Amino acid sequence: MAASFASKCSRVGHSLFGGLGNSLSGLVTTSQEIICSKFLSQQQQRSFIQMRTVLKVVDNSGAKKVMCIQPLKGRKGARLGDTIIASVKEAHPNGKVKKGKVVYGVVVRAAMQRGRCDGSEVKFDDNAVVLVDKQGQPIGTRVFGPVPHELRMKKHVKILTLAGHIA
Repeated sequence: MAASFASKCSRVGHSLFGGLGNSLSGLVTTSQEIICSKFLSQQQQRSFIQMRTVLKVVDNSGAKKVMCIQPLKGRKGARLGDTIIASVKEAHPNGKVKKGKVVYGVVVRAAMQRGRCDGSEVKFDDNAVVLVDKQGQPIGTRVFGPVPHELRMKKHVKILTLAGHIA
């Protein structure tokens, strides 16, 4: 849909300003780019981690990818530090967790931005989760990649101690 809109932008701009001289051609292309970039940025809006979202597992529990079944706490979706129920979709053959198992997980990286107290915002390139048991203790013994310090407020201190880099 975005590609069709971009092509329509270029066709409309060309048909409207095609008869004008070369002096306005640079202005026309920049205005077309602005309109099309605004439309494309609206299409890539980040959202909550909701049902059927596939997340990357960033610990050594044996799972590679999980799919969110349900975010806990009854919200419309999960954010950083929230606990979810997930199903393992891909797993290492000799891991603690096998494919098809239903597990709990804590969201440690989310593509949706979250505001901090100092006015800055944090967001990541991917959605990632650390698998935990029902008591909230991590299944794996290592956590890979950056982990935000907001997990401390959500009482996931054990995950922060296992993490190599705290963002």
